[in-house]
Amino acid sequence: MSSKFSEISLINGKNEYQSDDIIEINVQFSIEGDIRNAFNEANWTRAYNNNDVSFKLKYGIKLTSGSIRKKEVGKPIDSYRKAAIFWTRNPKLVNPMKDKRIWVQIAKNFEPFIRLSEEEVRQELFDFNEKIIIKASSLGAGTHKIGAEVFASWQKHDYTESDSIKKNSNEIELTVR
Repeated sequence: MSSKFSEISLINGKNEYQSDDIIEINVQFSIEGDIRNAFNEANWTRAYNNNDVSFKLKYGIKLTSGSIRKKEVGKPIDSYRKAAIFWTRNPKLVNPMKDKRIWVQIAKNFEPFIRLSEEEVRQELFDFNEKIIIKASSLGAGTHKIGAEVFASWQKHDYTESDSIKKNSNEIELTVR
């Protein structure tokens, strides 16, 4: 099994808008498979010992409209998430069940998060819920089918090969009056 995107969900508040409305669409998806499974405590410890202490996941989301000739709508997201693997004796971070010293800090949009379990770390790094805002007037009057194109890529590390993945979502229909 390789790495892939889960189902991509486009979630918006309503299906009909006035031309002066702002449309907010949340694009939700996860990265599943090899890279998610490989990002675990045993591999963090091995990577730390081999001085491989940073992981960067580049990703992008682009909304498109139209059937044959798709045009980009809204401002695309082109960003990344970083995981910093570090060693600490900080007593506030110690899991009471075991003597854990290797930790991961995830940075999303330059905001750091430290989670206590492997699964919480994977959720911060590989689960996405991104908001894209569109002016209804930029679509014009009529019914529009909106879809999302998402991509992600990462480099070779101690626990994974470099890879890139891409997927298109199902379309949702919006009407602008």
